Amino acid sequence: MNASPRPTPPPRLQFRLPPDLPPVFSNLARIAHTPSEFILDFGRLLPGDRAATVVARVVISPVALKMLYRALGENLARYEATFGEIPVPGAGQPSLAELLFRPSSGEGPEEPPAAGDPTQGE
Repeated sequence: MNASPRPTPPPRLQFRLPPDLPPVFSNLARIAHTPSEFILDFGRLLPGDRAATVVARVVISPVALKMLYRALGENLARYEATFGEIPVPGAGQPSLAELLFRPSSGEGPEEPPAAGDPTQGE
């Protein structure tokens, strides 16, 4: 029997993390692009701040971004299959910023402010 040799899979890519690389927290992102690259700015906006601080900037090719997009979708699907669907605010619901940064009285969940409520600052 003449068995053809099996192709060997490519070696797995390994990541080397510098020991002094600090993790950063980001709760927002801004995306821009040119014909040849995408720029992803990851930022942090804390309650009371008027401007977000960019904590990381990633410049990536369109092909690499599309591959990242697919990988994120696959991983998000696996996450939700394991832990349940992640709720995202929709029309008529409080914005993500309102959910994250609304002051709490400490007495349990608060109802979101009504649209146009003059007692709520911007």
